[in-house]
Formats: sequence, C-alpha cells, structure tokens
Amino acid sequence: EADVDCLCDGTDVVIGGIMQHIEDAGVHSGDSACVLPPYLLSGDALEEIRDMTRKFALELGVVGLMNVQYAIRDGIVYVLEVNPRASRTIPFVSKATGVPLARLASRIMAGERLAELNVSEEPPVPGVAVKEAAFPFNRFDVDVLLGPEMRSTGEVMGFDDSFGMAFAKAQVSAGNVLPESGRVIVTVNERDRETVTPMLRRLSDLGFELMATRGMHGYLTRLGVTAEMVYKVNEGRPNIVDHIVTGDIALLINTPLGKQSQYDDYAMRRAAITYGVPYLTTMSATSAAVDALIALRTTQREVRSLQERIESVQVVENTD
Repeated sequence: EADVDCLCDGTDVVIGGIMQHIEDAGVHSGDSACVLPPYLLSGDALEEIRDMTRKFALELGVVGLMNVQYAIRDGIVYVLEVNPRASRTIPFVSKATGVPLARLASRIMAGERLAELNVSEEPPVPGVAVKEAAFPFNRFDVDVLLGPEMRSTGEVMGFDDSFGMAFAKAQVSAGNVLPESGRVIVTVNERDRETVTPMLRRLSDLGFELMATRGMHGYLTRLGVTAEMVYKVNEGRPNIVDHIVTGDIALLINTPLGKQSQYDDYAMRRAAITYGVPYLTTMSATSAAVDALIALRTTQREVRSLQERIESVQVVENTD
C-alpha cells in the first residue's frame, strides 16, 4: 500500500510525499508502519501514482491538501480511496521533508498560489524516515493482530541514512525494542514458511538461536536450517509461553495459524506483551526487522536533530 499527500491550488499540484506502507494492504493505514521515501516501489509505479494523484486533485477542484491511498500488486496500481482533506500523515511528511504542508495549505485556501509560495517540486527527504504506530496493547486484554480497524493511539518516527537503522529507531520509540542477540521463536502458517526461511537464515548468520514449533521445525530441518523444536501451548511443557515467561526468548515471530490454533496464537502473543518480548506478526514486518537488526550490527549509530537533517535541503516556502 502507498499513501500520498499533495498540495493543490486548483491549477497546479505538488506532491508532498509518497509513503510506502510496510504492512500489506488490509491493515488500517493508521496502524501500518510506513517509510518515506518508498524503498521497494518501482519507478514506473511511482510515476503512475504521481500522475493519478495530480489528475484527481485537478478534477476534484481541490484547494489545499489531498490524500490518496493506493495498493500495488504485480506492478499494477489500484486506487483505494481519495480524500480531499488533510491526512494524519501530514505531520510526518512535514517533519521528514522540512516543508510545513499545513501552513502552505492554509495560505493556498486563503487565496495564494503555489507559484507565489515558490512551491513547485516534490521535496526531497534528507535520509529515510519511518513512521511507526504506537499501540495500547499492554493496557488492554486484546489480541495484537492488526486488521482493517484502527487500533493505534499514537505514532512515532525514526530517521536515519538507511532504512534498516530508521526502522530500528522507530521500534525503539514505539517500545518494541529489537534484540541484538538471543533466541527467536518462529511459528508461522504454512503459506509463510517459504517466505520466512531466508529471513531466518539471515538471523542465524547474525548469531541468533532459532526455535520453531513442530511443523516449522521439520520444514527448516529439511532445508538444512538449524533450529530447536519447541512445544505449542497444548502440546506439552515447557511450551512457547513457558519460554517467554522465563525470559528465554528475545523475539517472537508469529503469523496466524488458523482456527484450530487460535488459543495458542493468542496465548503466546499476550505473553509476549506481558513480559516485554518484541513480536512480529507479518512477513513484511519481519523482513523490515531483519534489515534493522543487520543495520544495528553493521552501522555506526548517531543522533541528529531534524533541523540538522534538513539544513542540506532547500525549504520550499516563502516565509515572508
């Protein structure tokens, strides 16, 4: 999925930013992490998104801000919704680019033109910015799986020169601190096994110890990936929850296993929340987390203010 924020004065359109969601379509846009600029979308898809956004803004006669949400599958761009209004992503895009979109939109709505404000091009991003949702799962006895209903109560932002480190910083801010060593429990549904295996190889190469439930353990063994077998909740002791409770686990990777395993899934995810174990419930988030763990191992960490980052970018606003 992708989110686009733009400015329009009724005649001209300027893209404020194109954000790629890290979670797949189906997760509410307010709950999905996203990255600016996009890190996986093709150039052709991005140009089509820009072209359609401009056409929507002009055809709808927008004066001010507009947000469009797209889904991209097999290179085909689909329009999910067009919102002729400001979006919750405006503060994120403005902080990432140094361009105060809300202020500019207010001046446009008061009668000024984009050309008069010296706003003519999509602003660059001085690095990679990742927006992550903050959830209240530690306060409510609910499952942590995400879906089409928004459940987050806040947002945080990670900023760095690489996607991996920016994602790692965002996780720290959201309270889901990624471990740099330890044991990783893996229990995913069958359709995710092929996808997750290369990620697990990378984790193993980083020195993490892998633990997997019976089906996943057999699959990994056949592929030559070393992992220790662990019981599900209803299979015996010590099981996944026992390992989480005793502090043996550094990270949980779990995707829904179906109706028969609903209790097991819920029990392990709630245990992870209760005992402060970071968890991943989608393949896209797992892939991003692996990139982050590699960055944490290989990249010199630094802290820079937003002001320092945008000094190298010309702020396209007439402040007079």
